[in-house]
Amino acid sequence: MNKEEFNKLVINCEKELKEKFQEIDNQEYLNSSKILDTFKEFNLSESDFFGTTGYGYGDIGRDKIDKIFAKVLGAEDAIVRSQFISGTHALTVCLFGLLRPNDTLLSISGKPYDTLDKVIGIIENPSSLKSFGIKYHEINLINNDFDIPSIIDYLNTYEVKVIEIQRSRGYSTRESLGIDKIKKVVLEIKKVSPNTIIMVDNCYCEFVSNLEPVNKEIGCDIMVGSLIKNLGGGIASNGAYIAGRRDLVNLCAERLTVPGQGAEVGPSMDMNRQILNGLYHAPSAVSSSLKTIILASLILEKLGYLVSPTPFSKRSDIVQTIIFKKQDKLIRFIQKIQEYSAINSNFRPIPEDMPGYTDQVIMASGSFIQGSSIEISCDGPLREPYIAYLQGSLTYQYGKIAITNAIWSLINE
Repeated sequence: MNKEEFNKLVINCEKELKEKFQEIDNQEYLNSSKILDTFKEFNLSESDFFGTTGYGYGDIGRDKIDKIFAKVLGAEDAIVRSQFISGTHALTVCLFGLLRPNDTLLSISGKPYDTLDKVIGIIENPSSLKSFGIKYHEINLINNDFDIPSIIDYLNTYEVKVIEIQRSRGYSTRESLGIDKIKKVVLEIKKVSPNTIIMVDNCYCEFVSNLEPVNKEIGCDIMVGSLIKNLGGGIASNGAYIAGRRDLVNLCAERLTVPGQGAEVGPSMDMNRQILNGLYHAPSAVSSSLKTIILASLILEKLGYLVSPTPFSKRSDIVQTIIFKKQDKLIRFIQKIQEYSAINSNFRPIPEDMPGYTDQVIMASGSFIQGSSIEISCDGPLREPYIAYLQGSLTYQYGKIAITNAIWSLINE
């Protein structure tokens, strides 16, 4: 295939995706309307941008951000803080906030993301949940859906304090979990174990669907997400959120700060404007990300690569996987994504050891914010079948430039 033929392939793929892109635009409009209505409801004003220092007492803007996030996400309450250094940190705070010695944590979506291995104690660590006497069990998915009979059997046999669901696939080959599947399993869980807390790792998934897991129609109790992914809109420079039932959010807030003070302390510094501006832009960023990865999936599928989700599948997150089967192809593709990124385009990523991961990882992230996944990025562990995990793009055009050049490098190798 020459370059002219490849360019024609790209144009034809965009034509095929016209209706799919319109669906994404419609979703973006709904989420934008929800955010704007919430800003108006809480009378968001310029004075709310001013942050605090020191203890953070009386931070009006910070407290308003918590209320805005809660309303947008369909939760009773939320804590949104720059003191969360990552999504993994927020998940850790949530787990330690909810669980006590001799409690049981049950994952019903299989093994969680690699960075939680030492948090839970899957890999021994003296600071893990396991080291505090917290028990852990996991139930794998079957055909990319919850194994409801096994979950119910376990709940009828053992007392479970917290059930954890990871919506996105992490570094696995299973599909991400749609909101309809979560609604179905929550209904069954609440019948047999109504007091069990259902916690969702919602990273990469916000604004892809109409509803979030803690909405009353879905029924989850608490969820966690990062601000350098979907809800930060590529503007928030760090931070994360925890949202859900008010009593549970308070427990997590007291774990992050101090018992008895919780969400009432923690200076916002200069982050209020960033967090609010990021949320404002989030629907657009998610829309651009979805269009970028869907175009990539269709082009690559036509070129014979195995992709998941497939181009016209219903999406649950902003992650696209490409199975390369060969290590050199995985490395070349990721290096090209770096080359066509805005920042550090002259860098050449190589596989290396990374904190929290058992395999070497190669990662392209030429982003304005270190580690940001809503900006164009691509990474993958060096293990068979050599899968690349493509995410993001703040605009569709920048995303298209990056992915088409990366794909052309595979053809023109």
